[in-house]
Amino acid sequence: MISTKKIYHSALSDDFQDWQAELSGAVSDLDTLFALLDLPKQAQVHTPKQFGLRVPHAFIKKMKKGDINDPLLRQVLPDTKETWTIGGYSTDPLDENNHNPIKGLLHKYQSRVLLTVTGACAVHCRYCFRQHFDYHANQPSTHEMDAVMDYITKHTEVDEVILSGGDPLSLSNKRLKLWLDKIADIAHIRTVRLHTRLPVVLPNRVDDELITLIRHYQKNIVIVLHINHPNEIDDYLIAKTKQLKDAGATLLNQSVLLADINDDIHTLSKLSQDLFGAGILPYYLHILDKVQGAAHFDIAISDAIRLYWQLLEVLPGYLVPKLVQELPNRPFKTPIDIYQHSNEKN
Repeated sequence: MISTKKIYHSALSDDFQDWQAELSGAVSDLDTLFALLDLPKQAQVHTPKQFGLRVPHAFIKKMKKGDINDPLLRQVLPDTKETWTIGGYSTDPLDENNHNPIKGLLHKYQSRVLLTVTGACAVHCRYCFRQHFDYHANQPSTHEMDAVMDYITKHTEVDEVILSGGDPLSLSNKRLKLWLDKIADIAHIRTVRLHTRLPVVLPNRVDDELITLIRHYQKNIVIVLHINHPNEIDDYLIAKTKQLKDAGATLLNQSVLLADINDDIHTLSKLSQDLFGAGILPYYLHILDKVQGAAHFDIAISDAIRLYWQLLEVLPGYLVPKLVQELPNRPFKTPIDIYQHSNEKN
């Protein structure tokens, strides 16, 4: 049996009355973050002019105090390495601007469209491939929703709508319901997928109103969580994922391979096991998208393949996520050929 007992706990602090207050109260300055973690000021950190520090208290509670190398902290702590200019890394690594036919909609894959319903996130992950994305130009207002729905209605090859952003669960339940209701009116849409990190970094976002909304929705609901390290999974998150599953949602997870965070067999195998213990199936293990400012998180494809072979050795097939890379101008995620020569570099 897989143990779900965790060291850290992300339950709501007495300082916040609800998830929206908790979201608004996310830490956005380094001094406060270091004070909460009993850390001295660090020379290797910086304060970005754009895409600054943002991390909820619930996620900070999962970090180990006094450890500057905590794997959860390293995902959110701005590093001076972000200022390096390195060839091959760009502000639009997936060339999304060329798959953006109307405001707020990306149509890269034949049967799916992705809607950027918000530019807001609860946490600013330092490796985010959309950290340079122009959300101002791609966030539909209420009256612009109809144009998005008209596009989907006319493209009958589309049977799945992905709500993304930003993070769609940073929307209020009222706003989220508005999007879901409009999609529900399109007969050829079978599934709505939400890509979200909020239940992980701010579990109280999964409230009774959201559960009711999911339970009574007439389309398939798939929730793809973003969890990179087993320390992100605690007993409180497990309680919330159980609520989501009981409401009828299918829960999947996608992770990113990150240097010195999860690029070892112990971490990756434990992550898959703990995900399954939380009712979540491992879905994708991504090679880092080559976004400007995140090169220090990247690992060689040869190292990723080596790790993947080890995962195949120690885990049952249903716990091994697909190793993929998203490349610009390809209408699908590219599976990594694990039979490549072991010394091939990305």
